Amino acid sequence: MSADSVPKIGCDRSQNLVDICRERQFQALVCDALAVPVRSGSCDACISIAVIHHFATAERRVEALQELARLLRPGGQALIYVWAMEQEYKNQKSKYLRGKRISQGDKDELNSATSTEEFLVNQTPEGVNEDPALSVNSSSITKEEEYKSRKVPNSELPIHINRTCFHSQDVLVPWHLKRNPGKDKAIEPSGVAGCPDPSPVFHRYYHVFCDGELEASCQAVGDVSILQSYYDQGNWCVVLQKV
Repeated sequence: MSADSVPKIGCDRSQNLVDICRERQFQALVCDALAVPVRSGSCDACISIAVIHHFATAERRVEALQELARLLRPGGQALIYVWAMEQEYKNQKSKYLRGKRISQGDKDELNSATSTEEFLVNQTPEGVNEDPALSVNSSSITKEEEYKSRKVPNSELPIHINRTCFHSQDVLVPWHLKRNPGKDKAIEPSGVAGCPDPSPVFHRYYHVFCDGELEASCQAVGDVSILQSYYDQGNWCVVLQKV
């Protein structure tokens, strides 16, 4: 059986993302990374890109790794990427820190990726518009002031400023929902001083991993061995093999 004929399936919690995959003729389903509805030991390989850093406790992160291991057949391998606390490594800044600003009209392609994983590893969440949202005198407001002004109710977690170093392992990352100009033109809720309301901002939880932390989590999983562990453009990465 050729590699092209081997069944491939993807999964995500987002119905919209799964629908996009299906429109492009890929097999995909909506599920939880802690409970993938696939038979144990049925996968030759698994890929987990920018997923495990969204779990809020060390126990749940290990559970997600255990679920990956459950899916693998003996000898099967898994590639895992998570965001790194160290965005400057060996005196080199990651592409995430070196990224350039883009205008609001540009497509949000702010990815931190290697040539081989360019379509997989996102260092800025999809939909994020790095420029501050529209507001009165926004040109005179710094990015830091802009984000600090947007408090998240009942949250003690810091809000991360995109394209900057991390100062905490547990952060909220702003995700700016871009509006459709055609659809939204007729409805413009008033914001400050009667100006259009800024685009909605959602805050996604991230736990960024320190050097050695992903390896330690993998070592808590039974029946796997670490084949490779490395740093890649602002990500900590491991390759696991099912024993």
